[in-house]
Amino acid sequence: MMSSEDNQKQGEYMQTHTDAHDVTYGEIGGLSKKVSRIFLGTAISPFLEGKEADDLLDQMYKLGINAFDSARGYGLSERALGRWVKHKKNREEVVILTKCGNATPTGTVYIDRDVMTNELKRSLSELGTDYVDILLLHRDDVNTSIAEYLETFNDFVREGIIKSFGVSNWTVERIQEANTYAAKHGLRPFTISSPNFGLAEQVNDPWGGNCVTISGQANKEARDWYSRTNMPVLAYSALGRGFFSGKFKAGDVETAKSVLDAYAQKGYLYPVNMGRLERCQVLAEKRSCSVAQVAMSYIFSHAMNVFAVVSTTSSVRMKLNIEAAKLRLSEKEVIFLETGAR
Repeated sequence: MMSSEDNQKQGEYMQTHTDAHDVTYGEIGGLSKKVSRIFLGTAISPFLEGKEADDLLDQMYKLGINAFDSARGYGLSERALGRWVKHKKNREEVVILTKCGNATPTGTVYIDRDVMTNELKRSLSELGTDYVDILLLHRDDVNTSIAEYLETFNDFVREGIIKSFGVSNWTVERIQEANTYAAKHGLRPFTISSPNFGLAEQVNDPWGGNCVTISGQANKEARDWYSRTNMPVLAYSALGRGFFSGKFKAGDVETAKSVLDAYAQKGYLYPVNMGRLERCQVLAEKRSCSVAQVAMSYIFSHAMNVFAVVSTTSSVRMKLNIEAAKLRLSEKEVIFLETGAR
């Protein structure tokens, strides 16, 4: 629950931004559709259980969110999303992203052409569609050759069952290797990457299977590469899986443990992020907005071509995220959040 103080701050913020609900859009290679800078993430209830989610999706779509992030590993989320698209009859207006090749519960990753083909067929069936707009590899299996990955993706494009493709949790070095190979062999390259990125540093891998982050000072070189190349970055765990939800204060570890799930605690509940939360609270007070809005604005205040996955069942919170995505922090404010330097 938001505190009355947060509600007041958010109300004041919204009153001074009359067009707060206008979503910004970007482009992703291979797609002719505009793509909302915020994707609704479906790795949450009621999607995971395949329950009816039409009302929630209607609310998000009405706000201007036309891009939806799913995966073969997200329970029955594809089924719930596909059911809504069928009811709404809006397939050509929405952007559906799904992923194949997830890690096993033990963190093992095995992906090859057969896995990609079989999982895509299942995804198309669950989604009730003839194609997906964006297909990502959920993890990288370094035992599978770059050639096999790219040739498989390019075959999918030629068959018309995907429009665009990319990777999740791949290092910059592997992406460079792949796109160099594509250029040499006349193949379409990866056009989007989905690493962890946000104000919270991913100190430990939350799920296993070599999750990749570009957050934190140690990954500045990777962020610089994304800035130079302008490759779209789809940031997952953009708010640290609830770390910057505003539901606990900096230093309050016990409340944090009651708010954050086991994955969030493993990945983000560390002193470095408590320090960032404390500075986020200071800046939120100065900006008369919420902690979550500062953390969201941080993502879009970099030179990278950023999109963000936001998982929420609240249209009110999504409105605030949409507004925050348009707010730009100064370079000094970004540095302050990261290091405390003024």
